[in-house]
Amino acid sequence: MSGRAQLMWDEAVTGYDFGPGHPMDPVRLALTRRLIAAYGLDQEIDVVAAKSAGESTLRLVHRADYVEAVKAASADPKGADGSYGLGTMDDPAFAGMHEVSALIAGQSVGAAEAVWRGEAAHAVNFAGGLHHAMPGGAAGFCIYNDAALAIARLLELGAERVAYVDVDVHHGDGVQAAFWEDPRVLTISLHEHPRTLFPQTGWPEETGEAEGGAVNVALPAGTGDAGWLRAFHSVVPELLAEFRPQVLVTQHGADTHFEDPLAHLAVSLDAQRAVQVACHELAHAYADGRWVALGGGGYAVVDVVPRSWTHLVAIAAGREIVPETEIPEQWRQEVFARTRESGPRRMTDGRWPVSWASWDQGYDPADRLDQAVLATRRAVFPLRGMLP
Repeated sequence: MSGRAQLMWDEAVTGYDFGPGHPMDPVRLALTRRLIAAYGLDQEIDVVAAKSAGESTLRLVHRADYVEAVKAASADPKGADGSYGLGTMDDPAFAGMHEVSALIAGQSVGAAEAVWRGEAAHAVNFAGGLHHAMPGGAAGFCIYNDAALAIARLLELGAERVAYVDVDVHHGDGVQAAFWEDPRVLTISLHEHPRTLFPQTGWPEETGEAEGGAVNVALPAGTGDAGWLRAFHSVVPELLAEFRPQVLVTQHGADTHFEDPLAHLAVSLDAQRAVQVACHELAHAYADGRWVALGGGGYAVVDVVPRSWTHLVAIAAGREIVPETEIPEQWRQEVFARTRESGPRRMTDGRWPVSWASWDQGYDPADRLDQAVLATRRAVFPLRGMLP
């Protein structure tokens, strides 16, 4: 296995653009790539542009009629009428939609192939993580489900156990749905409670048809760093130790952040970085270091997303950025030129190091976070032969 990691990048992915005013502003991708370069991380990691996902690859997850519908809406955006979730407020059709969506999917599939074949220890596609797309429809700003396609490609290549850990603020419903009945895939999603956030799924009782193959931690609105980290460490490591995946695929939506405009958690950049570090360590502990890391949501497109995903790339590259590091001035100048906003000055929210209490330090029955964690452990752990 190569000691170097791969960053999957093609400038054309910034064409994933639903139009002015849409929260999924592609400037977040461009600014992330520039911040990575400003730190010289692209000299420490192999930057690779994979080919677009072709028809046969897309159909590993998506129905043929849906792929044809995406192509039709891509060719004639004005003709999209909401069928298949295309042409809606969340997923307005745009020219070239199929091509750029397939390109993003291709980067995640290429990342999975590189890691499985030993061409790279880790691979990152921060343009990916579009986890809401269903086999037969678009949803939640997602056209093709690159995360599910990457996992499906790993299975096609011979992987027998793939674990998927999703820490986006929204439930990873599309990936869960794709592998609901497949015991070779363990999906774990930590997200804001479905009572208060789209897509209103991801209850702890959703455990899959494959004996606890789906795991959902539904976090109370307002959960901050200590609770978020406690929930992650109270569920994820034990399940990965039991499942022993051959590859770990993780989704790092930055929309758990307290500045994100579309959700209600209160997580800092520093806690996001702590989970990224933990995922890297878990990949080495349980998956022989095979780690595919994806982006996801995140709509504080200047202050949060570029810093969070630059940390992710740095961790994968083996050159972690000290949180207190000042951000290069040339990047801040580019931020202002592109957005007329002042960019952040440091790679921290000032909460590093973050602290949290492990599950074995006690359960508080009056604490809503602890209630959420226990609900998940009780729903899933016995199905996997584990004590809740």
